[in-house]
Amino acid sequence: MHRFAFFVLLLASAAVCIACSAQNSEKPAPKTAPTGAAAQPVSDDVAEAEAAIAKSDWKAAEAKLDTWLAAHPADARALFDAGYVADAQNRLEAAEGLYRRAVEANPQSFEAHVELGMLLARQNKFSDARRELEAATQLDPGEAGASAKARAWRALAEIDRTDDPAKASGDLIEALKISPESPADTLLAAEIAAQAGQFDAAEQTYRHILAKDPKSAAANAGLAHLLIARKKYPEAETLLRAALEQTPEDTALTTQLGTVLAAEDKAEALPLFEKLHETHPKDAAITRMLAAVLDDAGDAAGSDKLYILLLAASPDDPALLVAHGENLIRQMKYAEAYATFNKATQLDANNADGWSGLAFAASNTNRPAVTVHALTMRSKFLPEIASTYYLWATAYDALHDKAQAMTYYHHFLDSSAGKFPDQEREARQRLMVLGKK
Repeated sequence: MHRFAFFVLLLASAAVCIACSAQNSEKPAPKTAPTGAAAQPVSDDVAEAEAAIAKSDWKAAEAKLDTWLAAHPADARALFDAGYVADAQNRLEAAEGLYRRAVEANPQSFEAHVELGMLLARQNKFSDARRELEAATQLDPGEAGASAKARAWRALAEIDRTDDPAKASGDLIEALKISPESPADTLLAAEIAAQAGQFDAAEQTYRHILAKDPKSAAANAGLAHLLIARKKYPEAETLLRAALEQTPEDTALTTQLGTVLAAEDKAEALPLFEKLHETHPKDAAITRMLAAVLDDAGDAAGSDKLYILLLAASPDDPALLVAHGENLIRQMKYAEAYATFNKATQLDANNADGWSGLAFAASNTNRPAVTVHALTMRSKFLPEIASTYYLWATAYDALHDKAQAMTYYHHFLDSSAGKFPDQEREARQRLMVLGKK
C-alpha cells in the first residue's frame, strides 16, 4: 500500500479542523458601537440600519448604510456595520474591504479587528488573520466584554495549532483566563497536544471527552486519527465501528474507517470507498482514497480514471501526476508515463517517487541518459535497492560505459537474492560479454 500514507495525511486536516471556531464562528448581531466610537452620536440612518441588522434584514440595512457612507465615508461604525452586512451575505471581498476601512478609520476598534481576522481566517489567509486578531487582543473590548476577547484568543489558537502548537496552547490559556472552559476548548487542547507530538496526553484528553459524551463525533474522529497515526489499526477500527453505530451517516468517521480497513488489507475497504464516492462524487479527498484503494486492489485502469478526473481539476498537482504515472506504468503505457513523470519532477524536484517513476519510464523508452539523471536525483532522497541497481546498470550499458555498467550489475546481483531471476540471468550474461571486451 505505497499510497496509504498519503491518504492518511489527507485525513489529518479533516480530523483536526472539526471544531475550528476561527473558520466557522457565528457572529452576534452588533448591538453597540465599535470600541472608541461610543462617544459619537449615531445618525438615524445608521441606527435604522442596525435595527435592520438585528432582524437579519440585510437589504434594508445595506440601503441605509450605502446612503450614509456616500456622504460620510470615514464613519468607522457605519463601515463596520456595512462590512458585517456584506459578510453575512457571503460577499467576502466587499466585507474585507469595508472591515479594513473601518480599522483605518478607527484603529482602536476591537470589533473591526476581530471580524476582519475571523473573515481572513475563513479564507485561509492565516498570516493576515493572525495580525488582526493579535491586534484585537491588545485592545479594550468595551461593551463586547471579556468573552469577545476570549473569542479572539481561541481563534488565534486555531490558527497557530498547526505551525506552532506551543503558541496555540498559550493562546488557549489566555482565553481560559477570561472565560469558562467549554467542551470545544477541551477538544482543541487535545488537538493541540496531538499536533505537538504529545500523543499520550492527547489520547487521554480525547478519552476524557468521550467518557462524558460517547457520541462526540469530533472526539471520536480526533482519537481515531491519533490511533491511525500511531498505527493502532485494530483499536481504531473498534472505536470507529462503535462511533458509527451512533452516527451511521457521519462521512468523516466512515472515511476514517475506510482508511483503517485499507491499512489492514481488508477487502471491505473497497466497497466502503465506492459507496462514499457515489454519495460524494465531487469530494476530491474521497476520490483520491478510492483511486488508491483501487490501485492496491490491482485495478490500475479503474484507479487511473479517477486520477484523470482529479487532474482535470488540478493539472499541476505533483502527487496526482505521480499516482497517474504509476498507473500508466502498470498498464505498460511507458511513453505516456514518461511525459507524466517528467512533468511531476519539473513541478517538484524533491519528489522521490517522481524520480523513481521517471527512471523506470525512461529506461523503458530507451532514454538511458535520462535514466541516469533520474536515478541520480532519486538517490538524494532514497537508498538504492535491487531494481534501481539494475536500472543504473542497463543505462550505463546502453551508454557504453563498461566500468560503470559492470559495477552496477554486480551491485544488482549482490542485492537481488533471487527475487528477479530473469534480470539476474541477463546481468550475468552481460557481465560475461562485457568482461570479454
